[in-house]
Amino acid sequence: MIALSASFAHGRSDGDGQLVSASERLSELQMECGGDLPGTIAIPALRELERKARLYGLKLARTMQASNGREAITAWVEIEPEAGGGTSMRFASWQAAPLPPEDTALIAEHRASIDRTLAELVARLDHKQCLLSVDCEAADLAALYAAMKAGRGRPWTDFVSVDGASHQQPMHWRLLDGASLSVPGSQRKWRASLLPQLVPGSDPTGFELCLTADVPLLHRDVDGPSEPRRETGLVGRDIAPVLREPISRIITNAETIRARLAGPLPEEYSNYAADIAAAGQHLLALVQDLADLEVVEADDFDTVPERIDLAELGQRAAGMLAGRAQEKDIVIDAPRQGESLPAIAESHRILQILLNLVGNAIRYSPDGSHIWIRLEEAGAMARLIVADQGPGLSSDQQVRIFDKFERLGRNNEDGGTGLGLYISRRLARAMGGDLTVESAPGQGARFILDVPADPAA
Repeated sequence: MIALSASFAHGRSDGDGQLVSASERLSELQMECGGDLPGTIAIPALRELERKARLYGLKLARTMQASNGREAITAWVEIEPEAGGGTSMRFASWQAAPLPPEDTALIAEHRASIDRTLAELVARLDHKQCLLSVDCEAADLAALYAAMKAGRGRPWTDFVSVDGASHQQPMHWRLLDGASLSVPGSQRKWRASLLPQLVPGSDPTGFELCLTADVPLLHRDVDGPSEPRRETGLVGRDIAPVLREPISRIITNAETIRARLAGPLPEEYSNYAADIAAAGQHLLALVQDLADLEVVEADDFDTVPERIDLAELGQRAAGMLAGRAQEKDIVIDAPRQGESLPAIAESHRILQILLNLVGNAIRYSPDGSHIWIRLEEAGAMARLIVADQGPGLSSDQQVRIFDKFERLGRNNEDGGTGLGLYISRRLARAMGGDLTVESAPGQGARFILDVPADPAA
């Protein structure tokens, strides 16, 4: 029920923006928002209006929206500067309505986003919780990463100790979601998040496993503990390592606020937090892309050729991005188990390219569409194709899309830095291959990655 009142609430502030007096209704809201009387104005919307009135010396009158954690409150407020530097405040049409019930599905989605942001190991599991692929960025998980990589097909719980578990593994996934873990070789405590891949009316078809530590690691290797990144230059060596951790924490805190995990919050403030999180993600991607750009444009840049399987890397890329695709109801059709296409290239650089290609396909494809990862033999080259059902590219766009900082007119809300495809093509050519595109407007796009085939296969 909405409570209506035509009576006035009132208050006064001093020249420092402190609320020094308030009628009962305003005083209660000030206290419920965590403030004191006298004290700094704790009602965000009122604090901003009061600041502007003092700063510009103008009388302001407008609708104020606030929340006390239980109710959404609106009121007409008039704020008038006073001779002593403070303001007088008068409120009318004060209305309070119960906050709507939280959207549990939306909260679960935001929790999953936070877990993915913080995770230092991510694995793709089948419906029996057996390992399909694993990716890791923590140095103290090197032994676990190697064991899981070699133990595909086994339950993930074979490689960790689940605190408090007293019966045979694997446990039901709901019991393992949020469980505390101990990991051999790591002094940190870990928490498991199991994100199910759900089909309506049936059990999960698979899971995304995220391991998150209780404290961050000072040094994080984003390409896996067994494959260290060669960072040179000012950005990669000095700036990027310093910025990654605080930016990640900003994103995580913003997502926590956005999901209302710390308590009820008006919709406009949840939206502000969403904008902060999106800006943080963009900044983090830019920092990493600039570090990569510095590497690939260095005169002495080279790759380390090794025997790889493009099918396996295609599966890993699909697994790592499955959660993002699921948010848009996009199906990634990855290479099947048993498929193989041997090649000679640097494993983590190929994975970097594939994550960029598949990530772009997810970003610009319509909801409910398909993305295909296909393998082909092309003479002396091994070929991997990422195809989507997006808007497609004109002939001119196909030429420009690999240029540095080229985003083809996309706005900032679309994400991306305009460096991913430029870096990916540089990497492909450094490995003796190439990255090209075939497309037409309205017909999707096919990005074609060629690397030397393994002659011994």
